[in-house]
Amino acid sequence: MAREASVERNTKETEIKLKLNLDGIGYSDIETGIGFFDHMLDGFTRHGLFNLAVRVHGDLEVDDHHTIEDTGIVLGNAIKEAIGDKKGIRRYGSCILPMDEVLVLCAIDLSGRPYFSWDAEFTSEKIGDMSSEMVKEFFYAISYSCGMNLHIKVLTGGNSHHVAEAMFKSFAKALDQAVSYDPRITDVLSTKGSLA
Repeated sequence: MAREASVERNTKETEIKLKLNLDGIGYSDIETGIGFFDHMLDGFTRHGLFNLAVRVHGDLEVDDHHTIEDTGIVLGNAIKEAIGDKKGIRRYGSCILPMDEVLVLCAIDLSGRPYFSWDAEFTSEKIGDMSSEMVKEFFYAISYSCGMNLHIKVLTGGNSHHVAEAMFKSFAKALDQAVSYDPRITDVLSTKGSLA
């Protein structure tokens, strides 16, 4: 059975419809109104081999903050819903990903307990039409809405586009690993007997 979730969230600032399939083929259909953000979400989808459809109407006349942060909240909720009871999954995932001169580490624990650790800097205020500071806010939102322990660390910095792209792709690879099944795991991978 495919692990899918459809989530909608409507506020005065954003209207978001998102559909996620964790057992996909890397298909994406994304429109957020922010070109570079679309590009990053497409990379996340393709490199995690998920299927992701997203439509966002946000208050971009103000700035990109609400659109990106709220998309992170909705994606985190969708990941949590799609995973289900977490029986049989590996729970942990990590990836050290090179993007030309840049090297980024991402590590995930689907513990049910939100925690976010960030060790990164950008050399430019914007990447395309996206505020570089919103990369951190996006991953923070995912971590807390999903109940995920998420660590992102830039090991070797460089071009801001490369840094952001390495983050999204390493997150995809780590998440794919964490949600994958291991036939040796017959329940949840926890001494507590619960990942909630």
